[in-house]
Amino acid sequence: MSMLQTNLASVGRKRMLASVAAIALVVSGAAGGAMLTNATPAQAGAVVTSDLQAQAVPSFSTVVERVKPAVVSVRVKIENAADTSSDTSQQIEKLPPQLRELFKRFGEEGGAAPQQKPKFGMAQGSGFFISGDGYVVTNNHVVEHAKTVTVTTDDGRTLDAKVIGTDPKTDLALLKVVEAGDYPFVALAKETPKVGDWVVAIGNPFGLGGTVTSGIVSARGRDIGAGPYDDFLQIDAPINKGNSGGPTFNLKGEVVGVNTAIFSPSGGSVGLAFAIPAGTVTSVVDSLERNGSVQRGYLGVQIQPVTQEIADSLGLKTAAGALVDEAQPGTPAAKAGVLSGDVITKLNGQPLKDGRELSRRVGQLKPGDKAELAIIRGGKEETLPITLAAQSGDSGKPAAAEAQDSAAVLGVQLAPVQQLKGAGDRGVAIINVDPDGVAASKGVSSGDVILEVAGKAVNAPAEVKAGIASAKQEGKKAVLVKIKTAEGQRFVAFPLAKA
Repeated sequence: MSMLQTNLASVGRKRMLASVAAIALVVSGAAGGAMLTNATPAQAGAVVTSDLQAQAVPSFSTVVERVKPAVVSVRVKIENAADTSSDTSQQIEKLPPQLRELFKRFGEEGGAAPQQKPKFGMAQGSGFFISGDGYVVTNNHVVEHAKTVTVTTDDGRTLDAKVIGTDPKTDLALLKVVEAGDYPFVALAKETPKVGDWVVAIGNPFGLGGTVTSGIVSARGRDIGAGPYDDFLQIDAPINKGNSGGPTFNLKGEVVGVNTAIFSPSGGSVGLAFAIPAGTVTSVVDSLERNGSVQRGYLGVQIQPVTQEIADSLGLKTAAGALVDEAQPGTPAAKAGVLSGDVITKLNGQPLKDGRELSRRVGQLKPGDKAELAIIRGGKEETLPITLAAQSGDSGKPAAAEAQDSAAVLGVQLAPVQQLKGAGDRGVAIINVDPDGVAASKGVSSGDVILEVAGKAVNAPAEVKAGIASAKQEGKKAVLVKIKTAEGQRFVAFPLAKA
């Protein structure tokens, strides 16, 4: 070895030892650093490795010991189990195509083979006590078809329970243990966890009971197409069938979410789980305990997203808020003066990211509540006072609006023709085309205008929806649509899926 090589090697060793000492100071503090000053390189390395391991692998044992007694297994006897299995399949088929194959509910249904058409079957999930007198939170899809419900506590007791109320729109249910007692319970967190925070999930995967997994919050505000008020936490704590309705805790031992869904091609955990946030759980459970159902405010508009193209055409600074297709006659929105083409930008002074947020926030208000809508009309902002009404029935539609999916069968996104420069003054503008949709396969492009649906002139996206719905009701296999393009006008027949 040359003198230069020897010197370089010596310098490299010195730099390495200096780096090790620096790491030790960060991990161990000043005292640790002083101790390492007189240690040999081998000893220093051993201390650093030990300290780093202790820092990198936190223990959740203290939290688990405190909260685990409040977590229960939920077992449900289901009437007409074969039919409920069919219902689940139909629900999955209604999901967006990109999610349909991945979305798996956790409820683990059993019983005899479907072809034997059993009268009863069993389903199982998880839940947790939220009060000492025996109220239990779980998922709606766990108890949806329940004939009887029992919960098994962490110490092995099996207790009968009754369903107090359910909310299919958020997939939550509230149970009450029949036997009086003083049960261990946990609190719902008042603060939403941050992305990157540690969480611990406890539940009943595959019927095993009392299983603990850990991970971090991967994302917030996820919309997975499961319901009109999707606002899920995404966590990477492993979740499997039977975890439905079980809690996810922060390191304070507070429930930050209720596990409800996973994305998985196999039905098992692939590290992508979704939980209903504690804020949603709190408001829903309070309503279920008081009324047995959830009462939500209703606005009564049909809306669509504000794309960048729409924002540019309206002179908006940002692509945010909800574009109004129509204020339905007789609804609070119509009475307040909301018009087609308005962009709703704020609710009660708080900015709205999109139409989904508008629906969710209106749904958190009650019938009879007074609110203020900030809208953009003709380039100017106006404020409209409004009194919310009650939703009629349990249609599953959002409280603020029916999301503008009326053209889903066409595979296009629509807007009032006035929003598309140079499109004329009649018809409905096509502002976006799904490249995998039927419209794209028939040569329809963004910028085209729909003039007629099933022989009737249309001038609002809602009229396009009505025309498609009417054709379906009449049993037609296709709907004829007249479209204006840059080259002229033509008719296109779009096939209709069976209802």
